[in-house]
Amino acid sequence: MASFAKVAGSLSTAAATSSRYYSPTARLAPQLQNRILGTKSASFGARAFTTSRALEEKKYTTDHEWIELSSDGKTGTIGVSTYAAKNLGDVVFVEAPAPGLEVNAGDAIGAVESVKSASDIMSPVSGKIIEANDVLQEKPGTINKGPEAEGWIARIEVKDKGEVGKLMGEVEYGRFTAE
Repeated sequence: MASFAKVAGSLSTAAATSSRYYSPTARLAPQLQNRILGTKSASFGARAFTTSRALEEKKYTTDHEWIELSSDGKTGTIGVSTYAAKNLGDVVFVEAPAPGLEVNAGDAIGAVESVKSASDIMSPVSGKIIEANDVLQEKPGTINKGPEAEGWIARIEVKDKGEVGKLMGEVEYGRFTAE
């Protein structure tokens, strides 16, 4: 019976000399590079595409709304932050924006009412509302359960992606809410 060291040694020698063997580090190299550089890569044939994580990152306003751009950067999903949802308390009513509404950054696009207070929902960017979350009409408490997921408020066709870059990232927003 062969010892473990002898078998492991022969496997590593075979893996080093033959491309037929699987190398876990060969698969990890691009993933590690992407983590270090903050990029995502995808290869399609001979062409490689890289996108910046900064564009895909959820961004926040000082009024506690968030926006997350789609992968093409043309549309974004808007909602209230987890921080805002916790401070609002139990949400009992949501006034959602109407699709087709043209807005500028900072314009009110709806309202959220809770047992504690009422608050306007402000658009983080300029654009055109293309969809409202109809679930919130019947189940406004969805905002409390998942304010940054299924409790989203609206989807917007973004007019100027540059406005998104001016908003806070998650780390900066975390510091902002900790003050």
